[in-house]
Amino acid sequence: MSVNDTDNGNNPSLTEATPVNDVLANDALTIAGLRFTSRLMVGTGKFPSPQAVTATVEQSGSEIVTVALRRVDLASGGDPTLSALDLSRLKVLLPNTSGARNADEAVRLAQLARKMLRHAPVPDNWVKLEVTPDPVTLLPDPIETFAAAKRLVEEGFVVLPYIHADYILARRLEEIGCATVMPLAAPIGTNKGLKTRDTIAKIIETARVPVVVDAGLGRPSHAAEAMEMGADAVLVNTALATANDCGQMGAAFAEAVRAGRRGYLAGFGAESEQARASSPLTGFLETLDG
Repeated sequence: MSVNDTDNGNNPSLTEATPVNDVLANDALTIAGLRFTSRLMVGTGKFPSPQAVTATVEQSGSEIVTVALRRVDLASGGDPTLSALDLSRLKVLLPNTSGARNADEAVRLAQLARKMLRHAPVPDNWVKLEVTPDPVTLLPDPIETFAAAKRLVEEGFVVLPYIHADYILARRLEEIGCATVMPLAAPIGTNKGLKTRDTIAKIIETARVPVVVDAGLGRPSHAAEAMEMGADAVLVNTALATANDCGQMGAAFAEAVRAGRRGYLAGFGAESEQARASSPLTGFLETLDG
């Protein structure tokens, strides 16, 4: 019996707290055989301090954290941001090839990152592939991205490519063995939200690998919207790093991602062009009049 049904008040099911089936309890995200309870990935650039990074990672609950290659040298311990991270609490420290202008540069950066992570307590063969030859727009080069992805997959890398919201390219990258596709919501660092919503929806509809919405998500509501669409995860950096309270923003994004995912799994009601009353409009007044 639904809680919306009428009752005389004697039904104990309505007077006692009823446990809610948590649809997220067993809803793990799986990428390349690894399971993750969090669907929020966090980038570490632009933060005002190492402490802000660690607070954000901790409060977000993220298990995948991206770092620029210059921060991956664990042996030297020279980067305070990376040194402040507790790698034992992460499942993946994801180096990115930020700054690569073509496929050759991206492959070299990935190979270097693998050497640097060889003795770390995280996988050494994961890479977020970014090829952005234009320093003004920072938009990904689809041709060079595909070429680099193909080579890296052949070398045994788990490749997570950053791409335009391009349905055909996403399909091709999936076919050559990429572990995810990561279409941009808006250009990097803009915080503008889901400007590519329609094409991302098409990618989500047909993809057989996880779809991670990356770049441009500026508010928790943007992340929730992406998850409501059926995205498998989101990656956020600038919105967290530029917040007045980075840690609290990390927590807010975590809650939004979970809410969006929960809503998607619950199933949304159909939209209607016509107003439809949620309660009966007849019967009660007629009874009073009688």
